[in-house]
Amino acid sequence: MQKHLTIFSALLVLSSALSPALTFAADEAVIAKPEGKTSPIPPGAPATFADIAHDLLPAVVNISSTLKVGATIDEEGMGLDNGEDGQGQAPEIPQLPPGSPFQDFFEEFMNKHGGQGGGAQPAIPPASLGSGFVIDGEKGYVVTNNHVIKDADEVRVTFGDDTTLVAKILGKDEKMDLALLQVPVEKGKKLAAVKFGDSDKMRVGDWVLAIGNPFGLGGTVTAGIISAQQRNINAGQYDDFIQTDASINRGNSGGPMFDLQGDVIGINTAIFSPSGGSVGIGFAIPSNMANTVIKQLIEYGKTRRGWIGVRIQSVTEEIAESLDLKTVHGALVASVTPGGPAEKAKLQPGDIITKFDGKEVNAMRNLPRIVAETPIDSTVELTFWRDGKEKTAKIKVGELEKAEETGLLSDEPAKEEKPAPAATTDLAKTGLSVGSVSETSRKTFNIPADVKGVVVMKVAPTSDAATKGLEPGDVIVEINQQAVDAPKQAADAIAKAEKDGKSSVLLLVNREGDVRFVALKLKK
Repeated sequence: MQKHLTIFSALLVLSSALSPALTFAADEAVIAKPEGKTSPIPPGAPATFADIAHDLLPAVVNISSTLKVGATIDEEGMGLDNGEDGQGQAPEIPQLPPGSPFQDFFEEFMNKHGGQGGGAQPAIPPASLGSGFVIDGEKGYVVTNNHVIKDADEVRVTFGDDTTLVAKILGKDEKMDLALLQVPVEKGKKLAAVKFGDSDKMRVGDWVLAIGNPFGLGGTVTAGIISAQQRNINAGQYDDFIQTDASINRGNSGGPMFDLQGDVIGINTAIFSPSGGSVGIGFAIPSNMANTVIKQLIEYGKTRRGWIGVRIQSVTEEIAESLDLKTVHGALVASVTPGGPAEKAKLQPGDIITKFDGKEVNAMRNLPRIVAETPIDSTVELTFWRDGKEKTAKIKVGELEKAEETGLLSDEPAKEEKPAPAATTDLAKTGLSVGSVSETSRKTFNIPADVKGVVVMKVAPTSDAATKGLEPGDVIVEINQQAVDAPKQAADAIAKAEKDGKSSVLLLVNREGDVRFVALKLKK
């Protein structure tokens, strides 16, 4: 059975199929306990969650939204415009044998109801259901997921006492899937609210509570523990999720995850499931990440993330060995944006950033979050590895959104791959055959005039180069951080690495303007 990573739905599906799943114990049922024995409570475990749940429930809300006509909700609750789920579409005429007496009946029915052969009837706007929580009782600020209110014409917030208010969308952040709403608050009154806690203080094994609106059933409390931290689920460049086994289902999107002090330490966002229901693997955005974004949405109505203008990749064992880095850590700079902060700080491709503004960069994925949370226009110190030594530099942090608006981060469309010319030179023990970057190869592979190096002509199918994704048309710009302009230079660089006892070589590869480092193992 195929497994799915599901963004929590805001989609409510209630039908007769739900009924068999609802079973009730007899009113008179009694669970017998062995005489003279009690159920011991493990040390550190709460005797009950009743008091904390009672205090927190009033601040958790149900969120429903009416989407724009033409948009539909897929099974994961995100707005689509292709109508794949069939919602808002009329049924098709069943396949009937020619001359069937039912043919005229079904055609007449479909014509009346806007189906095949008939005029289309006004579509019923699809609805979305999710969860949220109040963070400011006086101003009426409500936090939820962006996908809960995406493409919404109207958003309604329903409280535990069934009071429903129309909300205004103050801001949203698609990159982290967060949204900030505001509901009207009567003068002199104050809504029940909760506050963000410190998610960095949480540990694997700590108790958590999840409160939300699963399947549109209303305020529901479940409990569990933190199963893991810093999970990367390939949802985006800022992945750093908290994993929990607390039962969370469709409709819990945007609902809070609490610690036992009643502080929000996560925002429930996704589940991993083969069926779409809870199997004890849920993911929440850490509160420390969410709080930074929400503060920006309150102040600016949009996000303002730090940016330094580098493209980075992970440091592997082969790359670390090639650069004489003793331990595998940091973020490898693959390219530097012209005119960006990193270029002004004189960073170069091949540098490994190990610390930024006093914070350790243990892995590549740590750097985007650290930079994003750094105040714009602030000047900070970064530490990087170059030429076998640790160095430092000062860098002024730019604004990501402004860089996107000015086109500094725009990507050119991929160009069609052409067949390789025949002339080749083998690079021993790499599985690569390369050629000169000539006028012919530039036209064949659409290599820009300013790109220099040697072009990959062939890749041995079973080689490490093939495993690492190298392809004909890639241009090798450097080998072990030394520029190569001719096949002989490339072959000499490989031979030198082998003579020096290296088990791998580090290539700087340019593919249609996208520059990255690739460490290749040398065949023994």
